[in-house]
Amino acid sequence: MRLLLALLLAALAPAAPLFEQSNFAPAPDGLPEGWRLWVPNQATAPQARVDTTTFRSRPDSLVLAASGANDVLGGWERTVAGIAAGQWYRLIVSYRAAGLDAERRQVIARLDWVDADGKRAGQPDYAWRFSTEGGWRRLVLEAPAPRGAVAVKLQLLLWASRRGTVWFDDVSLEAAPAPAPRPVTVAAINLRPQNTGSAEASVGQFLEAIDRTVPPKTDIILLPEGITIVGTGKAYRDVAEPVPGPTTARLGEAARKHRAWIAAGLYERDGAGLYNTAVLIDREGRFAGKYRKVYIPREETEGGLLPGHDYPVFDTDFGRVGMMICWDVQYADPARGLALRGAELILMPIWGGNVTLARARAIENHLFIAASGYNYPTHVIDPDGEILATAAADGAAAIVTVDLSRRYVDPWLGHMRARFMKELRLDVPVEPAGLW
Repeated sequence: MRLLLALLLAALAPAAPLFEQSNFAPAPDGLPEGWRLWVPNQATAPQARVDTTTFRSRPDSLVLAASGANDVLGGWERTVAGIAAGQWYRLIVSYRAAGLDAERRQVIARLDWVDADGKRAGQPDYAWRFSTEGGWRRLVLEAPAPRGAVAVKLQLLLWASRRGTVWFDDVSLEAAPAPAPRPVTVAAINLRPQNTGSAEASVGQFLEAIDRTVPPKTDIILLPEGITIVGTGKAYRDVAEPVPGPTTARLGEAARKHRAWIAAGLYERDGAGLYNTAVLIDREGRFAGKYRKVYIPREETEGGLLPGHDYPVFDTDFGRVGMMICWDVQYADPARGLALRGAELILMPIWGGNVTLARARAIENHLFIAASGYNYPTHVIDPDGEILATAAADGAAAIVTVDLSRRYVDPWLGHMRARFMKELRLDVPVEPAGLW
């Protein structure tokens, strides 16, 4: 009986990490035992040392520094054996940095998988999700070992930096469960009211379309841009209203009825200002937030609309979403800004636009985009740029269930969402010199 109890407790106990270290005391050669330096070019190697005075939990920390003479590239590496292909692993690394020009890009913690012949298996995975604790950032990476992997190189690097210092501490690698699927059912409504004469009547047609087309257990319902103006023959100023206001209240009733989130475009009045705004309503019918269209085309500016100045993201009960509106899709930075803030799904009310650019935004940021439009297809696009569902008929809905936990991996390039986060250059000036 005691033996059975001991075996049961052992089975329930969490498995010991494959690797865990918080003390990096140097060996006689100056390097901590088991660690070596990885540098693709000795001429641009960073200064590497152990710091006995700066650490997070226990002395010591691993340090990489750039002298200021040249860009440096390289860092610390150690191999961890006992990897099983297909098993998920969790890497946790704490670091702090000073004097870097582009910390997000220049501080690298990655897993470089190795096969039985010592060659690279699959593609490296990058840690990009982080939290901040007591002046240190905590990077977390969860990824499956690719086919053929039997070991992994744990790499802590300073990437293309001319100046600055980074300290690494509290490093661990452990087996982790595969993430549970996160199925999200999206319903994008394709409807263009005609000759309604009023915002109330146009909105009413959209609410009727929701009742007709949206199935039970839908998670998010998307309506087009300007649901308060389409079909009315009115000007922006005639239909603009406070947000929250009468239209968000009606959308809230529909959200409660269908137990679904709702996103829609309308026109907002805030003091003297008029805005093209997308609103988000939660399942309980509560106003959850809004986004003011950043890229206002000439035609809307001449109609009196002002631009927004931010790319907010919103945490829902199924994941993190962002919103764009119509003309935003013509430019790279709205989708990029939302992706950098963690958006997994972009909801895009739209009048008309370029489908090729929308697919490019999904591909380059590796996220889902749902669009509801008039002179633009109502559809849902996946992170590979593939159109998953389309609603062609007026009054129909594009309905599809997507999995926000799915990894979209290019066999030659790896997990592009993580590569995007680590390789995107935001530190290079783009303003045209001498023109403004």
